[in-house]
Amino acid sequence: MKVNAETLDRVVRVLLGVVLISLVYVGPKTPWGWIGLLPLATGIFGFCGLYALLGINTCPTKRHDS
Repeated sequence: MKVNAETLDRVVRVLLGVVLISLVYVGPKTPWGWIGLLPLATGIFGFCGLYALLGINTCPTKRHDS
């Protein structure tokens, strides 16, 4: 798996995942909060399957100075 999510994208995903998972324990206490595992995992690993399918890469490209 090649990393295809930049740092800011990953941080937002982790935060969103933690907020959604917290809904299982606090607030409405609904099992739908477990959907937060998906953005949490993609944020931790830096790989988004949907980005790969759509050919999106938010990582900055590396320059090759010659």
